[in-house]
Amino acid sequence: QVQLVESGGGLVQAGGSLTLSCAASGSISSIGAVAWYRQTPGKQRELVAGINSVGMTNYLGAVKGRFTISKDNAKNTLNLQMNSLQSEDTAVYYCHLPIKGAAAWGTYWGQGTQVTVSS
Repeated sequence: QVQLVESGGGLVQAGGSLTLSCAASGSISSIGAVAWYRQTPGKQRELVAGINSVGMTNYLGAVKGRFTISKDNAKNTLNLQMNSLQSEDTAVYYCHLPIKGAAAWGTYWGQGTQVTVSS
């Protein structure tokens, strides 16, 4: 059984910063390329940032230069440092981790954390 717990969302003024974290626990033998997504009401979930097993990163154009994705393999955690936040960044943010447990790979999503940026 694998569990993901997200933390770090909240309300921040435009120009401020937040750090999101996603901690995986349980029976974990390997973690693949991981990512953060976000979703606003009425819109599809979009990829914000990803990082693969060798540390290569990719970002949504709108957040490039402002957001930084990182992971701690020893602690099975994924982070998203968000700087210079804008009202357009307001959304529910989800971590996404493909995890190999005791026997097979599975795809896991965090519970979502609300980020609200006030202008």
